[in-house]
Amino acid sequence: MTTRKILSALAACGALLVAFGLAAHDDRDHDRERLKAHLIGWQEVPALASGGTAVFRAKIADVDQSFGWELTYSGLTGVTQSHIHVGQRGVSGAIVIFLCTNLPNAPAGTTVAACPTSAGTVTGTATAANVIGVPAQGVAAGDFATVLDAIRAGVAYANIHTVAHAPGEIRGQI
Repeated sequence: MTTRKILSALAACGALLVAFGLAAHDDRDHDRERLKAHLIGWQEVPALASGGTAVFRAKIADVDQSFGWELTYSGLTGVTQSHIHVGQRGVSGAIVIFLCTNLPNAPAGTTVAACPTSAGTVTGTATAANVIGVPAQGVAAGDFATVLDAIRAGVAYANIHTVAHAPGEIRGQI
């Protein structure tokens, strides 16, 4: 065999290996939309100095029927609850999804995780069953599609409330 034929055969084998490798690769996770927000006191309304920080991450499922989420925070004292709200940057909005709470205020018939009081991670999955109705903002109870629309439009935020700052101590636009 000539060098040219050997190189052509090797290139063909390499192309086949790449093609089979790509076909065998599982792309299900890549088809999910990822969300992230960094929560700090300066994003609260009104803005405030806080040593607390957090990161909210979520992955929207392929068919837009749910999203798995994780909230990790530190530097806070007396955490009481955390939510997703509908509201543009610089504006307070209504709660649409509970992330965690240490208060007896979770929507009836739902189970909401307890919040670590100073630092920790909370995880969950949000579905239509978790959406609280906010008629004044056009969100009906269970209207998960509208909450996703708000998130994608940049008019939803996650925040964490504490004993010292009941309206919210840290916030991040999703």
